[in-house]
Amino acid sequence: MKQFDIIIKPLLSEKTYANIANKKYAFIVKKDANKTEIKHAVESLFGVKVQKVNTANVDGKLRRQGKTQGYTSDFKKAYVTLTQDSKTIEFFDSLS
Repeated sequence: MKQFDIIIKPLLSEKTYANIANKKYAFIVKKDANKTEIKHAVESLFGVKVQKVNTANVDGKLRRQGKTQGYTSDFKKAYVTLTQDSKTIEFFDSLS
């Protein structure tokens, strides 16, 4: 699996905006990716040093529209913490 396949998109919310100053970033990743693969993908894509990776599996929520109902897609979140001597990720610099 290539690093472009592992990281799907950044996760942007109020909680993740607060952690940008502490060099903690959140991404939506492939469901079958493990912590080591996520670490290597972030390091190679953004040129940073990763200290640790925390992951969480998120179940889809029930949504209704009229009589019909269904579930949103399940996904996996990865919270990536960079080392103190590492540079920041440029994409997130404009957001904080």
